[in-house]
Amino acid sequence: MKAFVVTHYGPDGLQAADVPAPSVGPRDVLVDIRAASINPLDKMVRNGEFKQLLKYKPPFVLGHDLAGVVTEVGSEVRGFAVGDEVYSRPRDLRIGAFAESIAIDAADVAHKPATLSFEEAAAVPLVALAAWQALVDLAEVRPGQKVLVHAGAGGLGSTVIQVAKHLGAHVATTAHTRDAEKVRALGADEVIDFTTTGFVDVLSGYDVVLDSLGPDSLQKSLRVLRPGGLAISVVGPPDPSFAARLGQPLLKPVMALMSRKVRRAARRLGVRYSFFFMKASGAQLATLAGLYDDGTLRPVLDRTFPFDRTLDAMAYVEQGKASGKIVVTR
Repeated sequence: MKAFVVTHYGPDGLQAADVPAPSVGPRDVLVDIRAASINPLDKMVRNGEFKQLLKYKPPFVLGHDLAGVVTEVGSEVRGFAVGDEVYSRPRDLRIGAFAESIAIDAADVAHKPATLSFEEAAAVPLVALAAWQALVDLAEVRPGQKVLVHAGAGGLGSTVIQVAKHLGAHVATTAHTRDAEKVRALGADEVIDFTTTGFVDVLSGYDVVLDSLGPDSLQKSLRVLRPGGLAISVVGPPDPSFAARLGQPLLKPVMALMSRKVRRAARRLGVRYSFFFMKASGAQLATLAGLYDDGTLRPVLDRTFPFDRTLDAMAYVEQGKASGKIVVTR
């Protein structure tokens, strides 16, 4: 089958290839992929940024988000049948959405939201799971709390805004001038135009900040938190507790060193820091499907590319110009 494969780590490491069709284990479902979306995580995995944590062995098929139709179910699978329309963020070490088909552990799959097209459904698993797990599972956001979301017009930020509003939070976000009305329509209560205003100059007393921009933004974000507030980063640096969650205690000293600067700054300010890396969950995707179907959440797409232009789609995301998710379709 046709796929896009990481042949080696690096910016030029993703290439089109013909690969064997996947085999289906007893707990798997085989999915004919109709659409897949591009995430910054794809770039990071392709470049080898997580190679010490995620032991992929090139060549491997890239891609973390998909929607499609079940074509085969394993002997132990219950709840799915051939012909079901599904969506998924396959678990780490079993990714492979940039392909014609994929075998996925059934625990990572949910029925596609009925109101969404395949393109729309493919855009949401990773960002929806990340938003839910960061705000509900990690931060335990409650009604009335204040949440700052950086890059609110992006694929992740646009979803975090919506989930935070669903949870009853007061939401601020940073965005470009051209995206101000867009993020307000998603539910943002305050919009800071980063082209003219520094968010640290106008915000204070926040309970949670979710940062996806990097070290400079993260360091500044610590200063807008209330005492005891939580800064969450999805781009790092990893902290020691992440090593524990991975079940790799030997990595704790390494991650302690990597995150020493931000953790020290957080302690000085009386706030907390946590690195966040989402995990696959079909059960949570089923919950989220209900929120998409009842209109609480909606996907935010920038544009679509045909499957054979997956490399162009990746390049577009890497340019940092996307306002929403980029999707490839078959």
